[in-house]
Amino acid sequence: MQATHPEAPRSAQTPLIVPRAEHSISRANISEYALKVLCKLKQEGFAAHLVGGGVRDLLLGHEPKDFDVATDATPEQVRAVFRNCRLIGRRFRLAHVHFGREIIEVATFRGTGADDDADRHVENGMIVRDNSYGSIAEDALRRDFTINALYYDISNFSLIDYAGGLEDIRTGQLRLIGDPERRYREDPVRMLRAIRFACKLGFRVEPQTERPLFELGALLGDIAAARLFDELIKMFHTGYGLNTFEKLRHYGLFGHLFPDTDACLAQEEQSFPITFVSRGLANTDQRILGDKPVAPFFLYAVLLWEPVRRRYEQLLAKGVEEAGAMEQAASEVCAREQPLVCIPKRYSLPMREIWALQPRLLQCDGKRPTRLIGHPRFRAAYDFLVLRAEAGEADQDLADWWTRFQEADGTQRTTMTEGGAKRQRPRKRRHGPESGSGDHSGVSTTEVFDGGA
Repeated sequence: MQATHPEAPRSAQTPLIVPRAEHSISRANISEYALKVLCKLKQEGFAAHLVGGGVRDLLLGHEPKDFDVATDATPEQVRAVFRNCRLIGRRFRLAHVHFGREIIEVATFRGTGADDDADRHVENGMIVRDNSYGSIAEDALRRDFTINALYYDISNFSLIDYAGGLEDIRTGQLRLIGDPERRYREDPVRMLRAIRFACKLGFRVEPQTERPLFELGALLGDIAAARLFDELIKMFHTGYGLNTFEKLRHYGLFGHLFPDTDACLAQEEQSFPITFVSRGLANTDQRILGDKPVAPFFLYAVLLWEPVRRRYEQLLAKGVEEAGAMEQAASEVCAREQPLVCIPKRYSLPMREIWALQPRLLQCDGKRPTRLIGHPRFRAAYDFLVLRAEAGEADQDLADWWTRFQEADGTQRTTMTEGGAKRQRPRKRRHGPESGSGDHSGVSTTEVFDGGA
């Protein structure tokens, strides 16, 4: 994109229009299926524009993950044009046009409808239903951030900017459209999106957009727990999870999502900060950037481990047997977390298996190590142990022993388990944040095998 244009007018009546010769977006970089949808709608007499993150990412030279279309056709009219179309959503009615695994999302231009509009329902400032349709100008000002309110018009290949998004892209600024506090109250998830975009794009958050982030975190409690789970996966599984975590804590939002973990992280053990979550997220980022697989259950096992570990130690001190103590600790922490961020069973069950295997990894004698290594969740549990050791929370010698045991042949394994290794409880934190990061022969600390993943 050329940086020769002045900041776009803020008036919806006077958009900045950039002709094809003056911007960098090429149809060659747009999904062929998105182009099919755009062109077919145009042929049927409807306005059709590529909009949102796809336009933003193309201007930044990134490869878009999704291509969304905005049109003046109603969802029912879109369905009439495309036989491979399904209508979804109650809060926001959308059309999904299916091309095998790829889905092109088509949204009708949103209007600014009055709060008492039958198709638009607002409760305590939050939009709970919005199917009031309008013009492209109204649609632009209903979007969240200026950089997501850019339109690529298929009729003449121009860019249309109603909110100054091109200038904000040029200067690397993230700015909400309209009054920030009101926009966050309309949809508190926008606070998380602000952090996600700032981390993903490396943009600074404009001061007025940033200020309410320190004040409105409690509004996240009004969001469906399942929706927060989906949003957090986007934030933590895109290669900038550690930066996201640090910004969530900076703005005081992490405590509204993971209060038990946040309370633990606010403390220190033996004068050392608790670094386990940071190390786990950094490792996940490395794997994602290296195009290696990651799994949500491992991420959530990391995020919730500290309160589970502390409760487990408390129960052991009260005389509860080992397996029962871990099960009870996991159940209590998960029961408190589930109403806030709903972790689906397909992730919560393997997460709890990783925790349950931590005490069993202390059993290094007889046939138990050989049996344990065949457990479908062993590798994830071992990787978890390695992370604990690197953070100084588990015994480094124990992690090294399991590394060697996996690489040993049958005879060597027998020698290693003969006589029985001395069984130890998980140790209290002994090392500083930079200690205990021994070499594990290149073994990844978040490798996830298929077995039940």
